[in-house]
Amino acid sequence: MSESSISTLPPGRPSRQPFIHQESLSLDSSCFSSPPVNFLQELPSYRSIARKRTTILSRDKQNGTLLKPTDSYNFQLEGEITEDLDNQSIRKYALNISEKRRLRDIQETQMKYLSEWDQWKRYSSKSWKRFIEKAREMTTHLELWREDIRSIEGKFGTGIQSYFSFLRFLVLLNLVIFLIIFMVVLLPVLLTRYKITNSSFILIPSKDVDIQCTVYPISSSGLIYFYSYVIDLLSGTGFLEDTYLFYGHYTIDGVKFQNFIYDLPLAYLLSTIAYLALSLVWIVKRSVEGFKINLIRSEEHFQSYCNKIFAGWDFCITNRSMADLKHSSLRYELRADLEEERIRQKIAERTSEETIRIYSLRLFLNCIVLAVLAACFYAIYRATIFSQEHMKKEIDKMVFGENLLILYLPSIVITLANFITPIIFAKIIHYEDYSPGFEIRLTILRCVFMRLATICVLVFTLGSKITSCDSYLCDLCGYNQKLYPCWETQVGQEMYKLMIFDLIIILAVTLFVDFPRKILVTYCSSWKLFQCWGEQEFAIPDNVLGIVYGQTICWIGAFFSPLLPAIATLKFIIIFYVKEISLLYTCRPSPRQFRASNSNFFFLLVLLIGLCLAIIPLTISMARIPSSKACGPFTNFNTTWEVVPKTVSTFPNSLQTLVYGITSEAFAVPFFMIICLIMFYFIALAGAHKRVVVQLREQLNLESRDKRYLIQKLTEAQRDLRNRLD
Repeated sequence: MSESSISTLPPGRPSRQPFIHQESLSLDSSCFSSPPVNFLQELPSYRSIARKRTTILSRDKQNGTLLKPTDSYNFQLEGEITEDLDNQSIRKYALNISEKRRLRDIQETQMKYLSEWDQWKRYSSKSWKRFIEKAREMTTHLELWREDIRSIEGKFGTGIQSYFSFLRFLVLLNLVIFLIIFMVVLLPVLLTRYKITNSSFILIPSKDVDIQCTVYPISSSGLIYFYSYVIDLLSGTGFLEDTYLFYGHYTIDGVKFQNFIYDLPLAYLLSTIAYLALSLVWIVKRSVEGFKINLIRSEEHFQSYCNKIFAGWDFCITNRSMADLKHSSLRYELRADLEEERIRQKIAERTSEETIRIYSLRLFLNCIVLAVLAACFYAIYRATIFSQEHMKKEIDKMVFGENLLILYLPSIVITLANFITPIIFAKIIHYEDYSPGFEIRLTILRCVFMRLATICVLVFTLGSKITSCDSYLCDLCGYNQKLYPCWETQVGQEMYKLMIFDLIIILAVTLFVDFPRKILVTYCSSWKLFQCWGEQEFAIPDNVLGIVYGQTICWIGAFFSPLLPAIATLKFIIIFYVKEISLLYTCRPSPRQFRASNSNFFFLLVLLIGLCLAIIPLTISMARIPSSKACGPFTNFNTTWEVVPKTVSTFPNSLQTLVYGITSEAFAVPFFMIICLIMFYFIALAGAHKRVVVQLREQLNLESRDKRYLIQKLTEAQRDLRNRLD
């Protein structure tokens, strides 16, 4: 580095090398014991860069390569910006106002030497970008619950705001799913049934199917007893069974329009694949954004302490009590970090006997956890079998409560299991001697597995009852036709009951637990019992698991009940307002906040797990279980998936060859390898981005050392100057 190289830097440009202004120091160069050039070479950042350059030069000389001389970093950066002005906006660069004005002048000067066509393209491109920016600003004002969520963010911080934003995302997702099913399946049927278009239904008689397999008696007991209407509304039976709500109502092979025939079975299957694929892509896209943020924010322990102390405050908080709560939250996080550090030190100092003892205890406690899960799954299995075997009992032989209890027995058992097991897991985790952060993650993962696995247990229990054959008629039809004449509708009824019962539980807990608890704590605060009880805490992970549980039910049940996404949309809208009222008037945020609550990455990860678990039973039911011969659009197919090869057989021979080639192993293996290579590329790219972040942090560290060094030299120079003047 030389003095001439310093002077060649463009004016107003930042430099990686420290630059000392004479005005800021207000000292003569004679005050220093060494020339200015030597003084700059003593900076820690310059020494570090010099060592790196020496290493690179020696390595390149050994390899026989020669490095080209380069100009300063600022000159290169200015050249890149000047060359890129045609395509990029000046706003994207982190420059001060004077530098941006100078670049804008350069840009206007370049415009004078362009042709009229190029100038028109430049101006039209700028106008289009401004239009897109204005349109995006306008769409932000059309966001659902924008003001409500901003108010929650201002009073309670970004942690609880992320829960309501996640709930809004599920409302939009279910609305889009409902629109897909409505446009593809329901709309052609409605247009034909109500004679809106010149079309007619196509009903193909079943071939090689026994007449006994096509019997589907629909109960109409609601006409006898008034309370049966309530039971039918809550369980989906009776007058709701033969409506657009369930699979069995769509017993149509196609819709014939003037110019073409609409294949309804194929459309029904494609709508299911479409909403599952849309959900997967949407969730993965949002998860990747959260993963990038988590990757950039990955920090070492000393940086974690500094960020919490100097940059951990949430400036969205405007309420005094919420500010006190944020103080306690930061104190808790610091205590948790110190506790984790203490546990890491304790693990490092642990003897062999202590290690064997703690691992033995963890093994024993995990066996207890597995036993609790097995007991819950077995209880759900027995409750489902009992409910399915007794729901065909005549309604006049049982009272109102008995009938409703039998219909909702699986839902009740699942709800009790979801309520009891988190309490047991929270008690067990304290004896496993984990760090506080790992305790929270492990407890949440156990609860996630419990909540989502209960739905799979229910579905697989129904599948085992549907496919269990003990009679000649069952072997003839391929499924238990006597107990399940339209098994898809009855599975849809179970998903409908789970959805309705989950909403009833949320409303009941809010009305009969949260509000009375708030009243007792407020007006009976002198009683020690209510003081210990305290206000209801708004636990973010528990609430997120609840809505993910409901969304998983919707994904599984949408195939068997096409209007279930519409019900889920209304349910989540009701939950939003109920949770908002409960938060504002009855609850308080938990002082032990979940650390990932400021981003939706964890929420979307749990939702992605729920989607994967939902795809498994749907795939098995469509590919393995024989479709009902008495109802639904797939009465002429052995399984639901058979409509795909039948449709492919109607294609031209060349297109059939292409489809068969794509689905063959010869295409699948190279495709899988290419996907793996692409995945490895993105993993390597993420690692490279992480290394860049580490280098930038090192550069910030060097700059801080430079500042300390300059302040030290400035102090010494001022001291020497005073001594000389004295």
